[in-house]
Amino acid sequence: MYANETVQPSGPAEPRLILFDCDGTLMDSHHHIILVMQQAFTDCGLPKPTAADVSPVIGMSLTLAVQQLLADQEEVVQLDVEQRYRDLYHSMPAGYDLFVGVRETLLELAERGYWLGIVTGKSHAGLQRVLQEFDLAKHFLVLRTSDHCASKPHPAMVLESMAEMGVAAAQTAVIGDALLDIQMARAAGVRSLGVSFGVAGSGPLLAAGAEAVIDDFSELLAYFPPLQTADALTTIRP
Repeated sequence: MYANETVQPSGPAEPRLILFDCDGTLMDSHHHIILVMQQAFTDCGLPKPTAADVSPVIGMSLTLAVQQLLADQEEVVQLDVEQRYRDLYHSMPAGYDLFVGVRETLLELAERGYWLGIVTGKSHAGLQRVLQEFDLAKHFLVLRTSDHCASKPHPAMVLESMAEMGVAAAQTAVIGDALLDIQMARAAGVRSLGVSFGVAGSGPLLAAGAEAVIDDFSELLAYFPPLQTADALTTIRP
């Protein structure tokens, strides 16, 4: 666990709404994403990108990620790769799983009175597949995906989630593994905590403004104690 002594929370220590990134935060899926992207390039007759090429765009919308990886290619080529990625992602065996402690920690946070949500670069269909596969839908009250919102680091996903749940920036926190997550949180004016087991690692996340970086998912519980007010102890949204 690494604390950022230069960052002070902009609101109370006990926010109401906690918004999670998905890939690299809830799920150990980066290796799968990289393999699928590499195969999509190969199938489209393009040089295979390295893991170092793909990692920085994980968390973006697929369209934006492909555009960045193929900035020197025509749009038709980008669209071909994007479609091939979609086809492969849904046909290749799932090479991912939840990080240790995710399910138990989500349950405990909900029992402590927090409202939970997901803000992800996945498509709505892709996120629903994950929620169904791992039986996670029951934990989350609000979802935002890149096909319905501007891609990270734009703050739209956070701002729309706050509006839907009726909470202020001081009552909201974002948890993520990528610089895009921390940048999105800062743009929305909310707290952010990083996880060290995803893309960016502790140093870059702290430098980007994360309040702290955790090494184990269950460490989140130290930052989100049980809510004290009576009306906060319900998991029913307003």
